[in-house]
Amino acid sequence: MDLEHVKTLEDFGKWKETLHKAVHTSEKVGMKEDTITNIAKRVGDFLMKNVDPENPEQRLLKELWEVGTQEERHTLAHMLVKMVEKEQHGGIH
Repeated sequence: MDLEHVKTLEDFGKWKETLHKAVHTSEKVGMKEDTITNIAKRVGDFLMKNVDPENPEQRLLKELWEVGTQEERHTLAHMLVKMVEKEQHGGIH
C-alpha cells in the first residue's frame, strides 16, 4: 500500500486500487498467497494503530479488525486480498 501518501486512504475505491497494485506486484515477483496475506495483515495492524478511517467502509474494517482475534484478522486480510483480485479481473464492482 501507498503508506507514504495516506491521502489515498480517503477514497475507498482508490484504497482498493492501491491494495490491488501491491498484491499484483507481489504476485509478479513470485510471492505466495499466504505470504501476501501475512503482509496484508501486518499492514492492517499498522493502519489500525496509526490511521483514522476516512470513510464508512474503512471505519467498518477498523471495527472488525479491533474485535477480531489474530486468526480472524488473518482471514479478513485474506478476504480483502481476494476481493481486490476479483474486482480487477472483472468480478464484483
